[in-house]
Amino acid sequence: MANSVNISIEAPIENQIQEITYDGQEIYQAPLSMSENLARLAQKIDFSKSEDEFCNIKKEGECSIEVKTEDDNKEPGYQSTLWPWDSVRNKLRNTLTEVCVLADVLSIAKEKRYMVLDPIQAEPIENRPMVQVYGRKKALAAAGAVLLSGVERLRASETMRMTRNMPDFHIDLLRLRQNWRLKKVSNTIVGDLSYRTAGSKFSQTGVFEVTKAPEEQIAAAMSLNASGPPPSALRVTVPPELQGVAFISVLCQKGCPEQEEVVTATLSSSAVNCPGPLPGDGADLHWQQKLEAAQNVLFCKELFARLAAEAVQLDGSIPHMVVGNQIMATVLPGIQLLIRLCHNNGPNSKSNTHEPMKMEVGGGGGGTKSEHDHVLEHSLHQLLRAVHHANTHHPFPHPATGPLGPTKRRSLAGPMAADRYELLEMSREASLLEQIIQQAQHFFMRRRSEYVLDTIAKEVKDPLIVSHWNALNSPNQSCVKINIMAYGDGRRYDAVCRTSLVVHVGEKTLKCICRDGRVRHLSYELQELRDLIYCQIYQHQMTAVQAVGRCMGWQLLASSSHMGSGPVEPLGNASSCLLASPNGDRMIAIRCEPSVGMQVFIAQSPRKDFFASELVQDKKWENLGGAFKEIKLERMEGKNFLNKMELLMACLSSPS
Repeated sequence: MANSVNISIEAPIENQIQEITYDGQEIYQAPLSMSENLARLAQKIDFSKSEDEFCNIKKEGECSIEVKTEDDNKEPGYQSTLWPWDSVRNKLRNTLTEVCVLADVLSIAKEKRYMVLDPIQAEPIENRPMVQVYGRKKALAAAGAVLLSGVERLRASETMRMTRNMPDFHIDLLRLRQNWRLKKVSNTIVGDLSYRTAGSKFSQTGVFEVTKAPEEQIAAAMSLNASGPPPSALRVTVPPELQGVAFISVLCQKGCPEQEEVVTATLSSSAVNCPGPLPGDGADLHWQQKLEAAQNVLFCKELFARLAAEAVQLDGSIPHMVVGNQIMATVLPGIQLLIRLCHNNGPNSKSNTHEPMKMEVGGGGGGTKSEHDHVLEHSLHQLLRAVHHANTHHPFPHPATGPLGPTKRRSLAGPMAADRYELLEMSREASLLEQIIQQAQHFFMRRRSEYVLDTIAKEVKDPLIVSHWNALNSPNQSCVKINIMAYGDGRRYDAVCRTSLVVHVGEKTLKCICRDGRVRHLSYELQELRDLIYCQIYQHQMTAVQAVGRCMGWQLLASSSHMGSGPVEPLGNASSCLLASPNGDRMIAIRCEPSVGMQVFIAQSPRKDFFASELVQDKKWENLGGAFKEIKLERMEGKNFLNKMELLMACLSSPS
């Protein structure tokens, strides 16, 4: 064991050599698979040997094994006494035997020598022709009675309709089919009111049933209302959940920080009455009105269900809330958008949660009646109908069958060399709730801008501020042009100076384009727009004074729109200018402060308070301008500031 030697054993080559290349590489045959090996072994079976020969071979093998074991004096190993393919051979022989027997049976049956395969004759049936005649006669009499009764009913109904002007069921059904989708399900005519073309995921199917109204009920209705229009021959049955009147209420209100009115809101049914009559189940209501009311209820429920699903899925800085039949979304800080589903189904109503509502803020006073916004309600209806129209009216050309391709913009993305940002914008679609929130944000920005402009126009009397709102606006953008001019007899000053600026009102921002071409982007804060308007007003005043001075022959010595001297202005910046008369002996200094207003100072030369002294004896120093004195503009004559400045320049220019 100590002097052990490692011996390497090489595995024998089991596969035969197929080819030897010129470089000495040997290519072996691939080993046989299990199925190929089985086929090779099966080919070695000789099925022609009989069972006796196989038994003799087996006995000879056993005897040789016994002799070999006795001679060798070794322990015998386990060897099977059966041939490995013995079971396969036995099954094949049994199968061959059965097939041979079956072939013999078929040959015997075919030759008809020993066996007859003809069917057994049944016992003859006793023929009774009179019984069959009587049975057929009875069946024909029953069928004729049914047909005659139907003819009599049709004749009676036609006669009654002609005499009493009865409505025709088939004519009314034709009119109903022209306006509504109908189909026949198990001998029953049903219709569909759902909005599946708009991608509806609402559980309400909107199925209604159409039946024929009883003639007695129609006759009774005609006798009660003889002068009016005839009643309909159809009876339309609408599901109870689609009966009544429903509408979507949209309300924008300011949040109260000290009172949680959103969470502790109470709903009252006595605030607003439902518009229109409540349709019931009586026969006096026409089927067209009943179906229109049901479709309106289904439309409102579908719209609210879709908005509620989007409110839950959207991720916002402030999460949207869905409480019962109300959706609460934050439009701007401190402003909330409330979307409510109001449904009154008459006697079927079990609670007031679907009634028209009003918000009652907990605390001291009682509830106040809230006014909903009809414009936003109309926009909500338009948004869902636009989705319905877009899904049913695809732009041409489009395939008659099969899936539709990309939109026209995406089809032209390659030729137009669209970048990744544009492709992402094409694929991004805003939901209905996002679109209505954007419209509400723009609505509040517009209201705030109008309030700021109206307030400044009331506070500032001189100059005059005129706002022109564009009549044609998009739901998310408006435009207003602001003109600043002198009021009163200011038409002659318009040609001298007139300041105009344009404000684009968006969703959360304002874009102001000033007279000099500069663009200012403002947020939703009111103070920023107010500061900009005040700065434009006083810049207009300074520009107008300089223009009037040039017309009067005065010379501009200095001008500054942002003065660094004096107290800091809380609103805007102080501006000033210095004008000299044509002779140079008079000067006018004008200072404009948003918090104080316009201030005018004058100085003249030679100075009247100049006295020669030992230090200053030269007379030329008396030509320097004297101290500035303030002019009280409110006591001067003139209709506006420019008119007063024109009179002041005229007086100072005249020789004294």
